[in-house]
Amino acid sequence: MKVERRTIEHIPHHERHGKARDLFPVWFGANMHITTLVTGTLPVTMGLDLLWSIAAIIIGTFIGAIFMASHSAQGPQLGIPQMIQSRAQFGVIGAILPLFLVMFIYLGFFASSTILAAGTLSSYVPIPASWCIIGLSAICFLLTIYGHDLIHKMQKILSWTSFAVFFAATILIFQLPIPSGSWVPGSLDLPVFLVAVSAVATWQLAYAPYVADYSRYLPVKTPASHTFWYSYAGTSVSSIWMMLLGAILTTALPEFTANAGNEIVRLFGPFSFIMLIIVLFGQMAINVFNLYGAFMSTTTTLEPFLKLKVTPKTRVVMILCVTAAGTVLSLLGQSNFMELFLNFIFFISYFLIPWTAINLVDYYFIRRGKYHVKSMFDVNGQYGRINWITAAAFVLSIILEIPFINTSFYIGPLAEIFGGGDIAWIVGLAVPSLLYYFLMKSRLKHKEAPSI
Repeated sequence: MKVERRTIEHIPHHERHGKARDLFPVWFGANMHITTLVTGTLPVTMGLDLLWSIAAIIIGTFIGAIFMASHSAQGPQLGIPQMIQSRAQFGVIGAILPLFLVMFIYLGFFASSTILAAGTLSSYVPIPASWCIIGLSAICFLLTIYGHDLIHKMQKILSWTSFAVFFAATILIFQLPIPSGSWVPGSLDLPVFLVAVSAVATWQLAYAPYVADYSRYLPVKTPASHTFWYSYAGTSVSSIWMMLLGAILTTALPEFTANAGNEIVRLFGPFSFIMLIIVLFGQMAINVFNLYGAFMSTTTTLEPFLKLKVTPKTRVVMILCVTAAGTVLSLLGQSNFMELFLNFIFFISYFLIPWTAINLVDYYFIRRGKYHVKSMFDVNGQYGRINWITAAAFVLSIILEIPFINTSFYIGPLAEIFGGGDIAWIVGLAVPSLLYYFLMKSRLKHKEAPSI
């Protein structure tokens, strides 16, 4: 297996390979781990009964996956990473604004996945959790160095093995005793339900900044519909499956969230080592995604200023720095994990949703997939250094979301009027979409002549 040679540059046509169906195992495997399962516990811990929790999981996944898969469909057409494409909307320098937020997302998910894996491992081996964090991070670092093709191969292996093991786990979990009436729908607490839907949808939106990174090597003639549906199906099936198990386990085992990994491994009794391996493999696989994305974002941030030529040595050093940052976060965040994780999920949604709205409106409704890729690497090119229209629409939408926010540390005044319902995501979609569309449409009418 060779170290990946390409980083953020355009993938030439002669290097394109694979088929759209290869994306299904990538995104199916991306969710077959206990961090997804823990996300499924959130609706129950928020106070919804089991049936309404499952409804929130299904609706949130189906909504969020639309945006995730729409970003994936951009990859074969443009042949560049997702955040490089954001330079067409924000400007070559202006794209650093969402990039900083995206890097925080990668590191946050890296930390949460590492904490869960280390907590599980330390329960079965005489090694403190902190040393487990360091060891698991080191393995992820080594795997990330090889890049795109190794990640695809890892996800294929993980998809098949995790399918078999979690199929057995599903049978065991459905045999657990749960409180009577759990499968009967109770009264719906609409504000809590909306918050739960938002949390689940955010899980899918978190893939948006790097989903195209794994479709950019596909041949340019790959139908967009194929890329969309294989990505959508892969992420939706596995997410709903894992989150459903999380909701049932939380209902059946009230203390489940205290040590989710350890509890699910115990279900296998004398064969618990099999589930332990799958839990660790799944957490490391998703963390390779996180490190790879953080590395790509770091490269995208530095490239306009340093004109980086990423050699294998440079690649190793940069990934090592990103891994070190994620490891420190993991070591610091071991206590009070669930509250931190829930707040983190909501926090990133307030920034991700305006970004995804701007990106998709630009790609599908304004430029219609036609871009001048070389200009995305030129600070003096047609996309400019900073697009102030985009920056203003992005920042304004975030400000307007604040009154609608409902988190454990802050509840906006308008969220209180709506009974605690968090509809900030609606504002985060509508405001930047309308502002960006109408302000940029007239500006671009005669200014640019886009081409691939």
